[in-house]
Amino acid sequence: MPGTPKLDSAKNSAVVGAQDVGTQNVDAQNDGAQNCKVALMGFGTVGSSVARILCERSNTHLRLTHILNRNVARKKVDWLPSSVRWTENIDDVLSSGVDIVVEVMGGLQPTEDWIRRALESGKSVVTANKQLIARHGPELIALARRMKQQIEFGASVAGGVPVISGLQEGLAGDELFKIRGILNGTCNYILSQIESTGIPFATALREAQKLGFAEADPSEDIDGLDARAKLTILARVGLHCRVNAESISARSISAIDSIDFEYANQLGCTIRQISWAELREELREQSKDDNLLAAVQPALVELSSPLARVEGSQNLVMATGKYGGETVFGGHGAGGHPTAVAVVSDILAIARAKQAGMSYAVQPIEKTPTVTADFITKHYLRFMVKDRPGIIASLATILSQCGINIDAVVQKPGCPKSHLPFLITLEECKASLVEQALQQINSLDFLVQPCLHLPIL
Repeated sequence: MPGTPKLDSAKNSAVVGAQDVGTQNVDAQNDGAQNCKVALMGFGTVGSSVARILCERSNTHLRLTHILNRNVARKKVDWLPSSVRWTENIDDVLSSGVDIVVEVMGGLQPTEDWIRRALESGKSVVTANKQLIARHGPELIALARRMKQQIEFGASVAGGVPVISGLQEGLAGDELFKIRGILNGTCNYILSQIESTGIPFATALREAQKLGFAEADPSEDIDGLDARAKLTILARVGLHCRVNAESISARSISAIDSIDFEYANQLGCTIRQISWAELREELREQSKDDNLLAAVQPALVELSSPLARVEGSQNLVMATGKYGGETVFGGHGAGGHPTAVAVVSDILAIARAKQAGMSYAVQPIEKTPTVTADFITKHYLRFMVKDRPGIIASLATILSQCGINIDAVVQKPGCPKSHLPFLITLEECKASLVEQALQQINSLDFLVQPCLHLPIL
């Protein structure tokens, strides 16, 4: 695939590992972290890991003073200093002298209200809450600026991978126009299991739930809503595009089967849930408004791509700039310790800025683009049919009427005639043309199930 970055290319690509950079951030000089009091809202997996780092690292000057959580009698642990105050009342935190409030509770309410109140009371905020930042990030950032405080959210995307700081600071000198990534470890684990073992989607999901990689209700992950929130944040931070999460198309991975990996492999590809946002020059020339191509969906990616080599619950983000080419950020996208490293790195950044008397840098002007998922790319159509003469002819007729050219037809031999899978790949065309054709195709009586449509990146 043209433009695929090479992981060992020093000229056009950089690889940033979560463990490498995240740990460096925590180990950085802490001149600005002196006498900085921290309150922690939430003491679950991430919250307890944050507390351990704050209390065990002897070379920081951060002091954990408050922990807010429900049922504190049940949550209390003996490894925290006795000076830490446990509370179930947010007012105890807001009326205290803490400098930074760390939110790792999750949810939208009362979390949003509490973060607003923390900023209004003169406290900076660190949060790992992707849904909150995706929906209300711009307003909270504006409030923080008005109150001369800071809000940082590096852990809200890709867990311990320092992609937010990398885009905001490391690539600030470039003009980014495309971000692609694998942003949901649950989906990546499930797809990796289907690929490596050949098990059905439902079995892979149950295994992920048993191992704790998937929630009892996994819909937010498998339907792309989790990744969509993260892509919304990346589009704003990296591409300076302010968009609503709901305007970004999200499609489920639940229709992916082991046969799709077999066919993908024959095409030199694999299948991953890809989050993609791109400012296209030709679209900007056609319209007075900026246009952003954005979607979260399962897609075929070439085996040579870094996206294809992401296994299990790992995350990876590829940012492409006008001047610097492609930069790749990869590492652990979830888990207590990796996410806590990102949280503590944000705490240290705020503490150093406060000590140095630094204020917010000038925010870049944000675009408010029209969002579309009408990518121009090759397409993968997998059919499951009751075999009979004339099937290919019927499909070819509909595709031709929609102005779509067939690239290839592939059929695995030896499959039962009652559930016969086969593949049609299409030449480059707009996704909207394919969906138009599928509206007619999915009503044909020889289909056992609706056609699976995936883009080929």
